[in-house]
Amino acid sequence: MKLITRYTLFCLLISAINSSAQPKYPNYARPSNSAQSLNQLSNQYMPVVGVWMWGFGELRPNGYKRTIDQVSKQSPFNLLIPFLRFANNEVTDTIVQKQVKLAAEYGVSQNVLLTPDLDVRSARRAFQRKHPNELQQMLRLKEVKLSGNNYTETVIPSLDLNDHYSGGDIMHHVSISGSLLRVYAYNRTQESIDSQTLQDITKKCTVEFATKDSVKVKIPIQNKQTNACVMVSFTHFYPDIFAPHLMEFQREIIEQYAGIPLGGVCKDEWGYPPYYPRFFRLGLFDFWYSPYLAEAYSAKTKGRNLLADCLLMSLDEKGKETERFAAINNLTEMTRLRNIDLEGDFYNTVKKVFGPDAAVTVHSTWWPYPDRCEFKKNGLDWWASKRDWAQTDEVVPYAVRTALTKKWGSPVWYNMYYKADLAPQMWSSALAGGRLNYLSYFSIFTPELMRAENRIRLLNYVSKSPLDCPVAVIFGHTSAVNWGNRNFEDLGMPLVDSLWHNGYPADLIPTSEIENGSLRVDSSGAIWYGKQRYTAAVLYNPEFEKSSTSDFFRKAEKGSTALFRIGDWTRNFDGKPVKGDRLLPKSMAVSKNTAEIVPKIIQVLQNRKIQKQTPATGILDNKFFQLKDFDHTSCAPPTTGWSRLIDGTIIHVAGTKQVSGDTIRTEFKIDKFAVSLDAVGVAAIRLDKSGNVKTFAASSLKHLKTGNFEINLGNRIDVALWKDEKDEWQGVIQSENPVIPNELLAITKNWVHLSLPTPPEMRRFNAR
Repeated sequence: MKLITRYTLFCLLISAINSSAQPKYPNYARPSNSAQSLNQLSNQYMPVVGVWMWGFGELRPNGYKRTIDQVSKQSPFNLLIPFLRFANNEVTDTIVQKQVKLAAEYGVSQNVLLTPDLDVRSARRAFQRKHPNELQQMLRLKEVKLSGNNYTETVIPSLDLNDHYSGGDIMHHVSISGSLLRVYAYNRTQESIDSQTLQDITKKCTVEFATKDSVKVKIPIQNKQTNACVMVSFTHFYPDIFAPHLMEFQREIIEQYAGIPLGGVCKDEWGYPPYYPRFFRLGLFDFWYSPYLAEAYSAKTKGRNLLADCLLMSLDEKGKETERFAAINNLTEMTRLRNIDLEGDFYNTVKKVFGPDAAVTVHSTWWPYPDRCEFKKNGLDWWASKRDWAQTDEVVPYAVRTALTKKWGSPVWYNMYYKADLAPQMWSSALAGGRLNYLSYFSIFTPELMRAENRIRLLNYVSKSPLDCPVAVIFGHTSAVNWGNRNFEDLGMPLVDSLWHNGYPADLIPTSEIENGSLRVDSSGAIWYGKQRYTAAVLYNPEFEKSSTSDFFRKAEKGSTALFRIGDWTRNFDGKPVKGDRLLPKSMAVSKNTAEIVPKIIQVLQNRKIQKQTPATGILDNKFFQLKDFDHTSCAPPTTGWSRLIDGTIIHVAGTKQVSGDTIRTEFKIDKFAVSLDAVGVAAIRLDKSGNVKTFAASSLKHLKTGNFEINLGNRIDVALWKDEKDEWQGVIQSENPVIPNELLAITKNWVHLSLPTPPEMRRFNAR
């Protein structure tokens, strides 16, 4: 046995760096005389992430120290995301900036980095003061039946918009004023407006009152028209997404924090204000609006009027189906592209101010499923909102999480979670190549959960690539978000779930990733997304696609990726008729539905010798999540099973019976090479083409054997091993003391010790 001093261990921790790792957050060196236990991973490996909810207490003198001390000494966290959301303070206030600086400096001394939330939504008062005419408006349309004998009166109320940026005592995204914009009169059938009778009667109408709460309008008798649509606008306490000074103001906030040793900055669930399912049932048609959006829309559509088109998009007009489709497509695309630009500018500013390694967290997903709520929020921009790592939250489908790892090149994905089924989510995520971002950080401060996370973090030493997903389901982005067509909200999730359930994980990707060049076809015709090469790809509902989609699949026609399609392509982006069958490869197999196509895809995978992974038999639903009006479900990996990463790493996970992890005793083959192991909770191994071990990690390892490589330990211990760029072994043990067993010293002398943190005494958290 050999005892390594803490100082020696610290030196080894700095020097024993795996050059193939992906450092993506800063390395602020700790004092060399630090005697603190090394509970945290080096910044050379993907971090353990948690959220820190700041309140008034954190703004008091030294109000941050207790949390940082607790995290540093008693947890595995090395990256915390402070949410800076206060009732009476904003991130532009000096008191907040000074306290963040003190907390960040103290965190660096304790090996805990901060990526605070410096979003403009936490500076709404400051934005309003500086740019009072650049606030977000909501356009509300109400159709009324006109009286034949009297004036017709109608009242349209405003909505109280509230989310996690305006909870508790923080002011909601309330309406602060209301006004009448336009009134149209017309005759209509049940299906559409008679365009010949359409007339703007705004000047004939009377505004009886217009307040922040509601607008009342009196409409005079019309001789010919039987219906009217009243359009009112409410200005909300929220920055206008199309405001000309929004990017500049956001940059100023970030630059205000320059010089502070931050690990990065976060932007969470960006987009328009929240719009919940219950709002869709109120009988009104709502659009986000502002003069700047109207101007941009007119420029994009060569002079069309947004207000007039909002009527068209809401109620349809006879003989204008093509124009209606085009209007919806243009508006939804504008929403998505503008939010992508804002996210990208935020990302680039963080890198400019804090350096290229600064981490940009958290996620762009708001409503945790791709449906109309998310479309209205950001145009479904998840795949293009720039981040360093794939990041989602709550019950976002796994196929989105895995796709985002390919897009951003991160070896793992992070999903923010905070509900009662925390333990199953930990293990299920690990099996699918992911980790939890704990909201909040103290949610794992129980021994069982802490031990589970400490086991899982061992995988960060050896997980260098995402989960291998041999199938891409590429859905028509424009079709999915166009509420005027029959494929609205249909992204192919039943197809995705069926593939996962059969043991073949699939990535869910929009066709907009073709247009922006992220999905690519190589010189041999194979389809790629990041490091993922697909054995099969399904084009799902290509209605309204652009020529870029046709060009993409024609280029892939003779490649190794098998091509499939569900859904017709009868109109282009401008709503004009096209013959989609002629625009796509003749070799592309066309099916009517999921039940018909899945066996065909699986047959291709089997013919190509693609091995099944553990089927996704779990379910993501609202059982624990309990989000009002959320009724979606999707497949989830189980808490025990095996999976394969793109680089060939095989991962075994077992966390079904015990929260802290179950015993793994298994024998399996990687290609023709037999492997046997005995561990607890997690184990991962990658072999080279000759069957030699290239990397290995296991918690509570007892035994490992493959070929001539064998480890037998008298006492179980957490271990990670890998070959560096010089083909020399580097290793980590995780234990309560830094004693390296002789059996491991026989492999290499290059060992680093990682402490097992002990959670603080506190109220027991219900893990299940």
